[in-house]
Amino acid sequence: MEKRVAITGLGIISPIGNDIETFRKNLVDGVCGIESVPELEQRGAAVHIAGTIKDFNPEEYGIEKPLVRKQDLFTIYALAAAVQAMKDSGLESGVNIDPFRLGTYISSGIGGIETLQREDAKIMEDPSGQWISPNFIPATIGDMAAGQVAIRFGAQGSCLDIVTACATSTHSLGEAYRAIRHGYADAIITGGSEHACVPLGVAGFANAHALTKETDPKHASLPFNANRGGFVMADGAAVLILEEYGHAVERGAHIYAEMVGYGTTCDAHHATAPRPDGTTQAECIRQALEQAGFDPTADTLYINAHGTGTHLNDTAETMAYKLALGDSAYKAHISSTKSMHGHMLGATGAAEAIASILVLRDGIIPPTINLDAPDPECDLDYTPNKAVKADVNIAISDSFGFGGHNACIAFRKVK
Repeated sequence: MEKRVAITGLGIISPIGNDIETFRKNLVDGVCGIESVPELEQRGAAVHIAGTIKDFNPEEYGIEKPLVRKQDLFTIYALAAAVQAMKDSGLESGVNIDPFRLGTYISSGIGGIETLQREDAKIMEDPSGQWISPNFIPATIGDMAAGQVAIRFGAQGSCLDIVTACATSTHSLGEAYRAIRHGYADAIITGGSEHACVPLGVAGFANAHALTKETDPKHASLPFNANRGGFVMADGAAVLILEEYGHAVERGAHIYAEMVGYGTTCDAHHATAPRPDGTTQAECIRQALEQAGFDPTADTLYINAHGTGTHLNDTAETMAYKLALGDSAYKAHISSTKSMHGHMLGATGAAEAIASILVLRDGIIPPTINLDAPDPECDLDYTPNKAVKADVNIAISDSFGFGGHNACIAFRKVK
């Protein structure tokens, strides 16, 4: 018998807030967290804007200084978000959950690229490698965020790091959902983390012609805007606690929403460009909505769009919604919160899942800011510039990654 899956905890480190309520307020208020990065400016980088993390103190989340020194920031961000989410959920391994029934699916699209950049500079100076840190490998590999979170919370169930570029944490949530739904776990700490807004990371994406060259950080991330020129990189982490519904009810947990669907497909088309006709993305969305029991005559739908601000993504995504939803696409409330927090790469899907859950909780659709010149090809309701109130009962969040990786997850308001 398939089980129901509840969301019982949320945690966030983002360019627009390092806790859930600050993140939520800034989304609703249309606050832009993108700024110029002094290190990139000083280097004369062609792209020097990003969504960076502000006022972050690991000690506020109980993360010890020796661990901070040994780990890349993507792992530290993940720990901080997980601390928030686990506290929010009230789960304690060995107290109200079997440690072997508590899993960890936290992923990173890039991993410890700042550590890689630093250690590579050392070997360029001294090819013998004698000054390479013994922490280099444990700090760089992408699975370390999941490993450190599992250590912190005594989660002895399955521990996985799923890497699918920009779809990474949406796939992590989806696979966690399946694991609980089919009885392999009672709860999973899941999400994603990224710290790639360093010179090496930004230069790589910039030279792949993926990033905008806009110099005004407050008008740079322009999803569905005719003037868009690429996405804006961002850092951060987002973690959710997925829990078997009956287990959550039995222990009296607060339930934010129910996760009710997951779709996944592959474009099988190109290394970096999405399939332009939207067909594979549409199938992914259809799968999630079908599992969720979506009824266009009875449900009010919110979509947190991938909405990167690249020409190919935004037009293909618009077509995908029309293919998946038909005329109902024009009734859906849609927004790209990347217009405010930027593209958090491996963390973005989980951050946008949190945004979607908050829409179900609060009945407020966050805006797509800077949508002052809508692309005629992107003619759906993308909630331009200002938040709107709407009694939404179902929400989906989709993510499309380099390599053609597509994922879509669905949530319902708990009655």
